[in-house]
Amino acid sequence: MNPPISRIALYVHDMEKVATFYEQHFGFTRTNTGLADKFILAPPSGGCALVILQASKGHKSGQSCVKIVFDVADVAAFKAERAKEGLAFGAIHQGPGYEFANARDPAKNLIQISSGHLRD
Repeated sequence: MNPPISRIALYVHDMEKVATFYEQHFGFTRTNTGLADKFILAPPSGGCALVILQASKGHKSGQSCVKIVFDVADVAAFKAERAKEGLAFGAIHQGPGYEFANARDPAKNLIQISSGHLRD
């Protein structure tokens, strides 16, 4: 089964300013994550959420810093299945109540598989 895209992560320097922009102009609603470096914005009509994350000091403003997140029930199993077909994900990381692993698409865009939808 192919996993759905559930979130697009934007790495930004001014998280509050960007979150307010999407709330004001596009009707997104902020979900309290309890984390200072992560905002989740739900779209008013359903669909793909935006995750606003703190960019590192090395990211330049205007530089594309996007991560596409795919929800999977079992990160390790999906990672192993994709490895058989040549897609190598990095190490599995633990977040608060979920796990995730990262890879890059052929254009070097960041992609992630995550069990975070079980927590969000």
